[in-house]
Amino acid sequence: MIHTKPKYKTIRELRESGYIPKSIQQEMADNLRRKITHREPIFEGIIGYENTVIPDVERAILSGHNINLLGLRGQAKTRIARQLTELLDPWIPIIEGSEINDDPINPISSVGKKIIKEMGDSTPVNWLFRDLRFFEKLATPDVTVADLIGDIDPLKATQLKLSYADERVIHFGMIPRAHRCIFALNELPDLQARLQVSLFSILQEKEVQIRGFNIRLPLNVFFVFTANPEDYTNRGSIVTPLKDRIGTQVLTHYPLNIQISKRITLQEANIDKTKLEKIKVSPMALDLLEQIAVEARKSEYVDPKSGVSSRMSISAYENLVSTAERRMLINNETKTQVRLTDFVGVIAAINGKVELVYEGEQIGIEKVAYNLLNQAVKTLFPRYFPVIKKIEKTESKDSYDTLMEWILADNELELLETDSDKKRHQLINAIPGLDEFFRDHCKVPYQNDFMFLSEFLFWGLSEYGKISRYRSLSGFRFQDSIGSFINRL
Repeated sequence: MIHTKPKYKTIRELRESGYIPKSIQQEMADNLRRKITHREPIFEGIIGYENTVIPDVERAILSGHNINLLGLRGQAKTRIARQLTELLDPWIPIIEGSEINDDPINPISSVGKKIIKEMGDSTPVNWLFRDLRFFEKLATPDVTVADLIGDIDPLKATQLKLSYADERVIHFGMIPRAHRCIFALNELPDLQARLQVSLFSILQEKEVQIRGFNIRLPLNVFFVFTANPEDYTNRGSIVTPLKDRIGTQVLTHYPLNIQISKRITLQEANIDKTKLEKIKVSPMALDLLEQIAVEARKSEYVDPKSGVSSRMSISAYENLVSTAERRMLINNETKTQVRLTDFVGVIAAINGKVELVYEGEQIGIEKVAYNLLNQAVKTLFPRYFPVIKKIEKTESKDSYDTLMEWILADNELELLETDSDKKRHQLINAIPGLDEFFRDHCKVPYQNDFMFLSEFLFWGLSEYGKISRYRSLSGFRFQDSIGSFINRL
């Protein structure tokens, strides 16, 4: 929606328009009430938080609280903070020439008050758009009080010929300049304790101390902090008085199920639509992709305190499609579909997205990532095919007997990563009894995903120990484990 900039140019015109100053907390709460009443969307693109995080954020805004978003990496904390600007009025008036967005009717700075004293109702008014009312700072070790609060500016003192005792020599930092704005401070625990102390002084006492100046500025800032629980032990902590002054702490979380994860991945992945017109991605492939993230979050080799960001699934999906595209280009094909062997391409995306514990470091990130893929296949296998029981000496028939007879007859299935679609179809279609097996035992409609399901079937059989799978530099080979062992003796 396009919001026209108001036409009022002086304080007199502003007063005559009926303008009444209000705090940013009241402004956001009023706009939130309107949006909720009219069923208007509040947080666009935030998926999976409809019944958990978002209601907590809305309650905090209605209460006029500053917010601390606490959660592991990749849980949309910063995105939520940035979207809070949608709850601001489209335009607000400020005194022209003010450094800290002084309200024309209720100025707080000495400069703003001086301008009004000299010009009265003719004081020029400027208008600030809501997108410019968002300030963001990442807490890093090099952040100083001067950055956040301010410092004395020797150059200003020289140019204006002012004494250092004059308040006008102060150069305000980001927080005073965020007056009547949203100020987001990311990774709060990384901020030095002395800087956190300066924050809770502003939050509670509205007191700004700069080089001996004791300026009581009633700053009106909506603070949004983000923090990772891991930071509480590894790098720093939030000082208790500051936590006490933050009105609401909202706990974020990872997607509660695979369906939500898929929606997030499909929304966020940076993949050209024309590419997806040439490369078919089976819903099964997307399920498997998200299951890898689920397995990573509960793996004994992955550090649970660091978490596994949703960005891992997004990057993995982009790599998966690119792996299929590369194969399509190598074979000079015009279209193709994602295969299970293409998932080798997602391992590189996993490598940089997980933090390993000591045992995982000893195994190696490459092997851990490959094991996550294997475990994801094993977890999803019973969703599509009959449960594989432990190998027992029994006369009872097994659902996999026909396939096993082919494997036991010293046959093998070799799937190269760069096989053309034509060759891959020939290999799969040459397996006797495969069509009948799918017709009799597959638990889902398989016609459109026959090729992917076929690879998934053999991969799952190898994970359950029915057959062996060997990985080479160019692909995978599936064969009878016992027979192949005997042949090598």
